[in-house]
Amino acid sequence: MSEEARGARRLRSTLVALAGILALVLGVVWLQRSMLFPRRFTMEDPRARATPGLEVRWIESDQGPVELWFLPGDGVTRDAPGPAVVFTHGNGELIDHWPAALAPYRRLGLSVVLPEYRGYGRSAGDPSEARIAADLAAAHALVVRDPRVDAARLVYHGRSLGGGAVGTLLDAHPPRALILESTFTSVTDVARGMGVPGFVIADPFPLLERLGRYDGPVLVMHGTRDEVIPTAHGRRLAASHPRAELVLYDCGHNDLPPPESDYWPRIERFLRASGVLPRE
Repeated sequence: MSEEARGARRLRSTLVALAGILALVLGVVWLQRSMLFPRRFTMEDPRARATPGLEVRWIESDQGPVELWFLPGDGVTRDAPGPAVVFTHGNGELIDHWPAALAPYRRLGLSVVLPEYRGYGRSAGDPSEARIAADLAAAHALVVRDPRVDAARLVYHGRSLGGGAVGTLLDAHPPRALILESTFTSVTDVARGMGVPGFVIADPFPLLERLGRYDGPVLVMHGTRDEVIPTAHGRRLAASHPRAELVLYDCGHNDLPPPESDYWPRIERFLRASGVLPRE
């Protein structure tokens, strides 16, 4: 075999190997995103769209429109703007599932902002950390332009995956107060705890790292029997921040808040202490 033929053969072998590596990487990314964003198993709730006062808005992304719901707080008007809470939900949920559960925020005078993730519900596209971050930044810009919202009194409330999602806003758009519920230090840390090497995680959502650059008050709420995200994640988040309060409940991942708990009184006290609501 001539040197030229051997060179061509080596080149073909190299290209085949590179194609195999690329296919493996793409397969791992696809598998990770399928597990992290199980959006095809979520069910819409048409009744939620009939929630009194609900306003449907759309964010234009490079993959199509992404839905956002705005629910004005009680007593909030253009002449009397009030605080607002941006609530980001878990990976197996939709914005449809939250208007009723978050009604106490509205009764406290906070407008509720529910941004959807790409590919979830009626929203176009495919989710990833970078795309969710871009859409939340656009949602923030939309919210602070609303004359009914006092932009100096924004609250972020992230549940489960939503903690990592809303964490993408902390550097550029820090809120007045932050609530982290049943969430993780990072997706990479969760994966490692399950024996999965961190290098395969394409969407790490490094919340602990981002939290370290935020200097506002933090309320961390977690279940002591959380079977999805171990309680140690909540403890680490709270221990890492000098202005964090940790509240633990005797419950799992999807039953927080437990019945008859002080969940909403705790949140109200936190918001008053943070200056989001007036002190009593």
